[in-house]
Amino acid sequence: MEVILLKDVDKVGLRGDVVDVARGYARNFLIPRRLAETATPPRVAELHKREEQRARHEAKTIDQARDIATTLEQAVLRFDVKSGPTGALFGSVTATDVVDEIWRVSKLRVDRRKVELPDPIKRIGRYEIPIDLFQDVRVEVKIEVVPEGGELPPEEEAPVEEPEAAAAEVEADEDAEETEAEATEAEDEPEAAAE
Repeated sequence: MEVILLKDVDKVGLRGDVVDVARGYARNFLIPRRLAETATPPRVAELHKREEQRARHEAKTIDQARDIATTLEQAVLRFDVKSGPTGALFGSVTATDVVDEIWRVSKLRVDRRKVELPDPIKRIGRYEIPIDLFQDVRVEVKIEVVPEGGELPPEEEAPVEEPEAAAAEVEADEDAEETEAEATEAEDEPEAAAE
């Protein structure tokens, strides 16, 4: 049974793809959860028309692609997402999300299939995602995945804090060892006096 995906579905396809799936999978899982809809001829024609309109916005020449690359190199895409205390996301950031954010920020259309994101982003942090805009035109887009209502530490401060914290831990461990050694000596002295 052919369906049009309304959202990205792992191991099936990306939003907007027309895919062939088992009838039961479509009826019992995809359609009730609003992840897909039946691929009727008018709906598929509408989808193709929309893809053609998107294609008009995409880079048609290498000069336009270079202009787009310059714009995207300067942009930093920010995603405020819900995350757990360990930095794991409740959900993920996909290629479709990246393309939608590029459109929202800079009104540039980029085909999601050109975004080289092998796996969805599932942790907070800074990322550089390569995008092939045109033949021989590639750009690295900077992405910040930030916990909702929070901030990422500045890039310069993050490495500096770690050695200081490690040095503090080493000092604390040395102090603890000295305290244990003094306690052991104090216990040994009364035994020596008793003999």
